[in-house]
Amino acid sequence: MPGQRLARGVCRHLGSLGFAAVEEFVPRPGLRVDVMGLGPKGEIWVVECKSSRTDFLTDRKWHHYLEWADRFFWAVDTAFPQELLPADSGLILADAWGAEVVRMPEPAPLAGARRKALTLAFARHAASRLGSFRDPGLRALLPPDLRG
Repeated sequence: MPGQRLARGVCRHLGSLGFAAVEEFVPRPGLRVDVMGLGPKGEIWVVECKSSRTDFLTDRKWHHYLEWADRFFWAVDTAFPQELLPADSGLILADAWGAEVVRMPEPAPLAGARRKALTLAFARHAASRLGSFRDPGLRALLPPDLRG
């Protein structure tokens, strides 16, 4: 899947910046971000991967992701029509092997209580996902919010 290849490259790049990253993170029911990164200073970035014009134009939820991030980015490949993307969002050019931040958005710092809750949810999600790789039967035992 093209979006998954972009997400892979984004996660690799975030890792090189000192971020821990998870794909398909659910900050609240009904929302699933493509990539969420937790930085070395506790900053939270959300990255939406768009593989085509149609993929972008049919996405009706992306603006709800803004309230869950200190910085919001689009990740696209070099063939994507970048003029479609909001100019105040971050921009990452990516492929399956890596990525580069080409436009850094202004920070929109999260409230302390939301940051704490989101960081805890991120940690629980990442640990549960790692545990599921070691023990595939674990997923069925987890509560719904940790099965992602």
